Amino acid sequence: MADKKLKKLSKKDEQNPQGTAKVIMDSANQIWLAGLGAFSKAQEEGGKIFDALVKEGSDLEAKTRKTTSAKVHEVRGVVEGTVSQVQQRASKSIDKLEQVFEDRVARALNALGVPTSKDVQELSRRVEELQNAVDTYNQGTGSGAAAPAKKKTVRKTAAKKATAKKTASKKTLAKKSATKKSASKS
Repeated sequence: MADKKLKKLSKKDEQNPQGTAKVIMDSANQIWLAGLGAFSKAQEEGGKIFDALVKEGSDLEAKTRKTTSAKVHEVRGVVEGTVSQVQQRASKSIDKLEQVFEDRVARALNALGVPTSKDVQELSRRVEELQNAVDTYNQGTGSGAAAPAKKKTVRKTAAKKATAKKTASKKTLAKKSATKKSASKS
């Protein structure tokens, strides 16, 4: 608007510098006043605009929280399910590994001739049976002096049988081991 006035004045009064200066001063004053008015308006409505922006921001934050909360719960469920599956698989793998380890240790002990707990239990049962047989025999003969000598003989015989069985077991295992080795080499 001030620009239009300047153009009109410059055409009419090209030779009057005071008139042009006055128009320029008036224009500058109007621009200054327009700026002050805009600043005042912005101050008045700035609080309203600020409050409106705060309200919009809090609404947006609430919506975002709802959305992210739902997603977090969804992701948590998926992760927990995956963790559960991994734990089950790991448990199964560990159980299999333990079984393989136990089998290998048992084979190694058998190869060395170390009796298993089952072998020891069987031997204990047989010794108990022999002891009962010796006791029955001693009661039937009635001789108290001869009984201890026979007990020792029976125990020695039982021990010899157990040793013979163990040796036979070792030989059998050695043969099986040799057979397996030759079969695996073929």
